[in-house]
Amino acid sequence: MTHPHEEYNHIKELKKYNNMLRCIADAHYGIPTRCPCGGRIVDEVSPGKKFPGKFDTLPGRKYFTCDNFEDDGLHFRQPWVFVIQDEVKSLLTRVDEMVAEIAELKDEVKSSSMFES
Repeated sequence: MTHPHEEYNHIKELKKYNNMLRCIADAHYGIPTRCPCGGRIVDEVSPGKKFPGKFDTLPGRKYFTCDNFEDDGLHFRQPWVFVIQDEVKSLLTRVDEMVAEIAELKDEVKSSSMFES
């Protein structure tokens, strides 16, 4: 039988681990600047060939990887292509919002200039 204090500490560690996993899952959008563990993100190219053959023009896949990467689910190692797609989607959304805001401001300027004349 374990001591209640040890059991409490174990449950506390499990909660901390689950909270960290949630942060990691939420942070997997866009280009990462820092890993949640505090490590810096480096650009990495895998040494293996993407397509087997003599004339492979893509010798390896690009990744954004944490300096302290371990395959435990608490560090970043994201394929470059997916990260760039997420970033482009978010930028396109921002551009659409700005276009709508500019159109709104143009309408306001037109209506205020009508009242001044």
